[in-house]
Amino acid sequence: MTRRFCDGLARRDMLRIGAAGMLGSQLSLQQLLAAENAKAKSSTGKNTAAKATSFIYIILQGGLSTIDTWDMKPDAPSEFAGEFQPVDTNVPGIQVCEHLPRSSRVMDKFSLIRSFNQKSSDHGAADHYMQTGYFPRAGFNPGLSPNNHYPAYGSIIAKKLGPNGSVPPYVCVPGMPRSGGSAYLGASAAPFTIEADPSAPKFSVPDVLPPLDLAADRLTARNELLRTVDRFQQSAETRANMMAGSVDAFRRRAFDLMTSSAAKQAFNLQAEPTELRDSYGRNTLGQSCLMARRLVEAGVRCVTIEHANWDTHDNNFRSLKTDLLPKLDAALASLFTDLTDRGLLDSTLVVISGEFGRTPRINNKAGRDHWGPAYTVGIGGGGVQGGRAVGRSDARAERPADSPHGPEDLAATICRLMGIDSETEFHTPEGRPVKVVNNGKPITALL
Repeated sequence: MTRRFCDGLARRDMLRIGAAGMLGSQLSLQQLLAAENAKAKSSTGKNTAAKATSFIYIILQGGLSTIDTWDMKPDAPSEFAGEFQPVDTNVPGIQVCEHLPRSSRVMDKFSLIRSFNQKSSDHGAADHYMQTGYFPRAGFNPGLSPNNHYPAYGSIIAKKLGPNGSVPPYVCVPGMPRSGGSAYLGASAAPFTIEADPSAPKFSVPDVLPPLDLAADRLTARNELLRTVDRFQQSAETRANMMAGSVDAFRRRAFDLMTSSAAKQAFNLQAEPTELRDSYGRNTLGQSCLMARRLVEAGVRCVTIEHANWDTHDNNFRSLKTDLLPKLDAALASLFTDLTDRGLLDSTLVVISGEFGRTPRINNKAGRDHWGPAYTVGIGGGGVQGGRAVGRSDARAERPADSPHGPEDLAATICRLMGIDSETEFHTPEGRPVKVVNNGKPITALL
């Protein structure tokens, strides 16, 4: 089904099959590999000892109501406090929503920034701000996909750290967020986008993992077709032959990736035990989180997970209780437990956030509206100390009461933990220098 946010933009639950999205177009795997090959290797910078080698960013599109989940205010008036009750976690002094029972038992594995805030309460601008650390410039068009004025974190990581083995450095699952593109960093830093629902019965990854019902002889036939195309190219004019040589190399690398056991294994959710898949939840968010774990285990640098329908202007409590929170609870608890059990949590940074929070005051539709002035961001692994509540909001969660932090600080923290020098400058096509981090400071209370 498709649900539209209040800005009229459609967010997809069931996604079309596609390849990698960048700058308003779809890149084939072959094009992505070619661009990646052309990228100059760059240093990760000085004085940036990396704690993490991978980054998972779980984006709750529409805006998670953190006053109903991670920063509850039970002593506030009823029109602020809402219907849910807080429960203790396995960390003394930290409480979360009663509808996050499994997450409450792994609170020691991640922390909460309860004094987060930003200057926009509009989906498009706030989303871009959260995914890049930069507020968009004048002329920003939130309806474009991608709509980046500045590169997303995954693109920065791909550009600075490059690929690790045969898997792409930056992957989006199940689709690419509108602000998930590479902007002026170009095709070499664009994400490989799955564009398919990992919870679908016949889920497959275009260009990498063939459908479950595709016979082996079909792959052989594809290789024969490749050789036929090669022979045609070799009969062209000299200039065309030179160009075809490059294209041929990239095509062969793409085919090698499609048939490599490592890549196929990374994207093959069918290899997971039934019990573990059930634990994550047989839904888009749960299986996307499981896919993310598989990808970072295989060497992917950044996995961005987009999950929609958190824009709860009406029936906020019913939507959270019956649909959204059970999925989030299972996915988060399983992800942090799974990463820990596999020895991956220390090297995998995980961030969970909407583009903003929801209004402290409940509206006349039993919902909450957009609220950028105060909300909570979850963060764990990769050098972050778990079991901490950093900062606090005021009595009604309307503003930070102390230690305010914003997207620039989140950007600085991510770069610090990933070993990327925040003073690094990229250059736009016009030659304008742009720092990786826009004057943000790492949130040292987490480190």
